Amino acid sequence: MSMNEKVAQALEKQINEELYSSYLYITFADYYEERGLKGFANWYMIQVKEELDHAMAIRRYLLDNDYVPTMEAIAKPNLSFSDDLEPLKAGLEHERHITDCIHACYEVAREAKDIRTMRMLDWFVEEQGEEEANARDMITNMELFGSDPKGLYGLDREYLERTYTQMTALPL
Repeated sequence: MSMNEKVAQALEKQINEELYSSYLYITFADYYEERGLKGFANWYMIQVKEELDHAMAIRRYLLDNDYVPTMEAIAKPNLSFSDDLEPLKAGLEHERHITDCIHACYEVAREAKDIRTMRMLDWFVEEQGEEEANARDMITNMELFGSDPKGLYGLDREYLERTYTQMTALPL
């Protein structure tokens, strides 16, 4: 049985969303690098790698289901920041957008009665819950401690310790 065209197209669009996420998070990392906050930059560069992992996992899923995705242009992020909290708030807003996108993919798969794709997307639904929680925690931490130089330094050191763990295959 070949993959439902609408499901494939929704997943193909999600690949682009994930690639845009990585592109956006590079701009966040660059902002923090310029500010001398290497820990915050590290946090977002790890996010970049994770978003690329997500895009490649969806690509692999499509290929494994006999659908060759078409790569589309990635939009240019058009954000500038005036303080250290703004990228964090933009990050939460973006993660909420990605959650909505994943839910839209899930809905298309459900309408097509594509249980295998729904199961694959379950992982992304869980992941988005974690992504939103992390983004909210970073905002809370910045609001509580970021206005104090010692507090900001401590947060930056904490985020510098984050390490990247490469994603393995999607659980199906």
